[in-house]
Amino acid sequence: MPLLAPLLLLLLLLAAGCGAQPVTTPPATSPVTTPPSTSSEPPPPGERRARATVRVPYAVSGRYAVVRGGAPPGPGPGPVVRYLVEVERGLPFDPRTFASDVHRTLNDERGWGRFRRVDHPPVRVRVALSSPRLTRRQCLPLRTGGKLSCWNGTRSVINALRWAKGVPQYDGRLTDYRHYLISHEVGHALGHGHRSCPGPGRLAPVMAQQSKSLGGCRPNPWPFPGRKFRERDQTKDRRR
Repeated sequence: MPLLAPLLLLLLLLAAGCGAQPVTTPPATSPVTTPPSTSSEPPPPGERRARATVRVPYAVSGRYAVVRGGAPPGPGPGPVVRYLVEVERGLPFDPRTFASDVHRTLNDERGWGRFRRVDHPPVRVRVALSSPRLTRRQCLPLRTGGKLSCWNGTRSVINALRWAKGVPQYDGRLTDYRHYLISHEVGHALGHGHRSCPGPGRLAPVMAQQSKSLGGCRPNPWPFPGRKFRERDQTKDRRR
């Protein structure tokens, strides 16, 4: 018995020592997460530009929608041309922004004249932003190859691919090229035919086929480029 007492005391001390180191497990409701390092940071400028590039599909709905509302003609003398704007459903462009761009171009002092945008007939011309496939259909029997624009007798058909990317001969000046597209195709609606480059280094006539070639001329988006430009606010549409 005297030997058993120290042995029992030793066993009790060992048991107490194991209890001082409990086994712990991580709470199931608190997983370790690592936040992504770039999700909250803005992309670099080059990546932002790449993301902003508009990708125009070859075909979308094949159906036009008239842009609602209207805009008044620019000030000055002369007759007023009524027109409306259509955008093919499904294109990656805001219809009202496109309509404002068209109106600004048509009422520029270097443009053809004075234009009132409406959203119902009668109109002299329809300006229609179209996918490459719809452009091909609308422009027959002319062959656009899905790349050019045209006047088909009732519509100035604007190829959305050209509207998005421009052409190399405009050297990246997309806004100028868009002015040219509208001025050229609406020029056909007003009865103007194609013209040629008058000489190397001179401004190309707006009715020259500048989307194909400048023919030695310099790019020019305006019917009357020599007119004095005065800033006018023609971008605000008004609802009826």
